[in-house]
Amino acid sequence: MSRNRRLILSPPSTVWDLLADGSRYGEWVSGTQEITAVDPHWPEVGARLRFRVGLGPVTLDDTCTVRICEPGRRLELEAKASPFGAARIAMNLIPWGGNTLFLLEWHPLRGPGTRMHGLPVDYLASIRNGMMLTKLARIAVREGDRAAVPRP
Repeated sequence: MSRNRRLILSPPSTVWDLLADGSRYGEWVSGTQEITAVDPHWPEVGARLRFRVGLGPVTLDDTCTVRICEPGRRLELEAKASPFGAARIAMNLIPWGGNTLFLLEWHPLRGPGTRMHGLPVDYLASIRNGMMLTKLARIAVREGDRAAVPRP
């Protein structure tokens, strides 16, 4: 299992708004080339997000399904990437003063990833997930700054 933590200098409501907008996952999820479909009831339990991931011409079409949703606090997804199997992605938002402590856990559920699970895979997942949280934090701070600017 890969675990990452990040203090995001924005309130949980701002961070949640980003998670609750499936069309924006491509902005912060590393490797995403395109969001191909988002169920209109995202992020309710059972909703799906379809997207294309890859590097250069090598791409895969993936699907994330919401398994647990506690609005403003917790979102758990099952990501399926054929032929690699599926993984659990758990995101928890903890209020930390006026900021957000973001906890991210990733681990394989099914497929070849369960057999390759261990230090090398977890290490690579931690690096990727750390990059994602850095992107998410930058977007949340930028959006918080925009909201704080008084309009004439």
